[in-house]
Amino acid sequence: MRKRKVNPHLENLRVIDAGSKGKAVAKAPDGRVVFISGAVPGDLVSVQTTRKRKGYFEGYVTELHEASPDRVTPECIHFGTCGGCKWQNMSYQAQLKFKQQEVTENLRRIGKLELPDIDPILPAPEQFYYRNKMEFSFSNNRWLQKSELEANELIESRNGLGLHIPGMWDKVLDLTECHLMADPVDQIRLSIRDFAEHHGMSFFDPRKQEGLLRTLMIRNTSAGDLMVVLQYFEDDPDARELLLNHLKESFPKISSLYYTINQKKNDTLYDQDLVLFYGNAGINETMEGLQFHITPKSFYQTNSRQAYALYKKVREFAELQGTELVYDLYTGLGTIAQFIAPGAGRVVGIEAIPEAVEAARENAALNGIPNVSFYSGDMKDLFSREFLSENGIPEVLITDPPRDGMHKDVIERILECAPSRIVYVSCNSATQARDLALMKEAYEVVRVQPVDMFPQTHHVENIVLLRRRNNP
Repeated sequence: MRKRKVNPHLENLRVIDAGSKGKAVAKAPDGRVVFISGAVPGDLVSVQTTRKRKGYFEGYVTELHEASPDRVTPECIHFGTCGGCKWQNMSYQAQLKFKQQEVTENLRRIGKLELPDIDPILPAPEQFYYRNKMEFSFSNNRWLQKSELEANELIESRNGLGLHIPGMWDKVLDLTECHLMADPVDQIRLSIRDFAEHHGMSFFDPRKQEGLLRTLMIRNTSAGDLMVVLQYFEDDPDARELLLNHLKESFPKISSLYYTINQKKNDTLYDQDLVLFYGNAGINETMEGLQFHITPKSFYQTNSRQAYALYKKVREFAELQGTELVYDLYTGLGTIAQFIAPGAGRVVGIEAIPEAVEAARENAALNGIPNVSFYSGDMKDLFSREFLSENGIPEVLITDPPRDGMHKDVIERILECAPSRIVYVSCNSATQARDLALMKEAYEVVRVQPVDMFPQTHHVENIVLLRRRNNP
C-alpha cells in the first residue's frame, strides 16, 4: 500500500498581499508562494496546505496569531463556508485598495501596456444588500456543517437551497441568511425550502439527474418590483402549481412569477421556454429618466445604483459631440446604448440573445429614443464587413463583453473599422488586458477607471478609454 502524502503545515506566515479569486498571499520558508483561504493581508497565520506544486502551495488558516489592521468581523454566519463573499473579513477601504491594485497589475503584466495615471476606484455607496439578482440551487445532498458532523446524530433531511460550495458543482450550502440582496429574498427562499420539505417535494440530485426542484432566481428593482423564476427538473403539474400558488398567496409583492421545466444537463435558462404563471412579463428599472423593462433572460448590471455611476463614466469617456455613429457591442438590454443616445448621432447595438434584443427595442420605443437600432446574432459572425457596410463605420465603439473577453475575430474587425475612440468595459481585467494587448499597436490607453460593483468580493469592473494612434 502506497503511503499517503502528508501536506506540510506552515507556521507563522506573514500575509503580504491579496491574490486572485479572493485568496491571500504569503511566502513559505522555502520561498514558494502560498495562496491562503480565509486570510487578510497583514495577518500572521499558520496554514495547513492542501496542494503542493513546483512553484506554490495552496492552503487555509488553522490559527490566527496576529490580526491585520484591515481585518474586520464578517457580517454573515456563513462566511468561510459560502463562497459568495470571500472578503467580508477585510475592511472596505482595503478591498478597494486591492481591487485597484489588481486592475493595475493585470493591465501592466498581462497587457504590457503603457498606462496613464489610473483614476481612483469608484467605491460602491452600499457595501451590503446591493445586488438586484441572485440564483440559488436546490440539492438533496446539501453540504453538512462541521457541527452537524461532530454531533454524530441521525440527519433526517439532506435537502438544501442555497449557493454552491466553491469548486464543488454538486454541493450546495443551505443558506439561513444572505447579505447580498435585501429582503424579502431571504424570506422567499426559506419559505420555498420549508414548504417544499413539508409537502415532500424532491430536491434535485445533479449526479443522478433526478428530482423536482432545480433552481431559484430572484430579481428586484430600485422601485420595488420583484421577479421570481422557479426551475423544475421533473414535470409534476400538481406539485408545481401547489408551490407557485403558495408563492403567489404568501408574497403579494411578487410582480412577476415564472417557471420552466429544464431537463438538460446544465442549469442555464437562455435556451429554455419560460412560462409566466402570474403577474407581469417583466420588472422595471429606471435610470436618469429612462425606463428599462427587465425580463428573466435579460442581462442588467447586478448593482443597479452603481450601474448608474458606471454608465456615467462610459458616457464621459465616449466624449460624444452629438453627431457620431456609435457601436455598442454586447449591448444586452441596450442600457448603455440608450443612456448615451441623446449625445450621439446614431447608436447600433449588437447582442447574442434574441430576447434581450427584443426587450432593447421595446425599451427604446418606451423611452422615445429614435436613434438606436439593435441586432441579434453571435458577435464574431454578425459583426462582419457586410454588417459594417450596411450600418456604417463607427466613430466611437463601446464594448462590454462577458468575463471571457472578446473573440479574436471581433478584435480583428474592430481594428479594421478603426473607430477613433473605444470604450472597453470589463468585469475581468485579465481578459481585458489580453484583448488590449492585441490593439496596442493601433490604440493608446488614455484613461482607466476601476469601479467597485461587488463589495465583499474580489470582483471589480474596469473601464478603459482607447484613442487611435495618429488620429487625424
